[in-house]
Amino acid sequence: MHLATTLSAFLASPTHTWNENLQFYLRWFHFLAGITWIGLLYFFNLINVPFMKQVDAAMKPKVFQYMTLPALQWFRWSALLTVIFGFWYWAQIYVAGDAERMGVSPWSTVGYFLLVWIVTWAILAVVITKMAPSGYVLFAITTVLVILAGWLFVNYTPVGQDDNHVLAIGVGGGFGLVMLLNVWGIIWRNNKAVIQGTLAGSPPANAAVLGRQAFLASRTNFYLSIPMLFFMASSYHYGIFGK
Repeated sequence: MHLATTLSAFLASPTHTWNENLQFYLRWFHFLAGITWIGLLYFFNLINVPFMKQVDAAMKPKVFQYMTLPALQWFRWSALLTVIFGFWYWAQIYVAGDAERMGVSPWSTVGYFLLVWIVTWAILAVVITKMAPSGYVLFAITTVLVILAGWLFVNYTPVGQDDNHVLAIGVGGGFGLVMLLNVWGIIWRNNKAVIQGTLAGSPPANAAVLGRQAFLASRTNFYLSIPMLFFMASSYHYGIFGK
């Protein structure tokens, strides 16, 4: 009760503008959605994958309908909200703040961020869906791609090259954007096709291929989540790139 009263008084205080309150809510909902997303990511990779290997074929439709499909719905929407809230907060607080200090537009860095990381994902998606590499090869390719993308962002972003918040979140958030695109572009799309086909009694002919692609994308997200969380935390607790 005391905590709720204190929080209400904080948000109602005349010393806090609407913009500051918006920032508070953006960060809070970013955390809440992120916990849901990453929690489900770890569930799928650490629990669900080995579990599904033990499930009888006759039981799989029920598992798909009552566990996998609802979990995927939470998974994909929490991923989207995590990125939206986090991107909005980062662009509003840090990029816009540095741009105002420098007397330039923040849209150059926002656009550059999107360009670098969307191109990175596009290359990764081609590797996953067209090459179907082994897990070790995909890990190596992903590592090279994200290191290159991070280097490009840190060294060539137009705004905030001296600001650890802009740079660290620009890298960690870039990993998050790649992960989001994996969720919506490969994991959800492929699993939906397999699940809906199975429930209808006619799984797609390439169900094994779709499942393999979704697995590789999910495992890639699992690995990327670790450096992603490191870079997001280092924006506040460890000055890795700038002031």
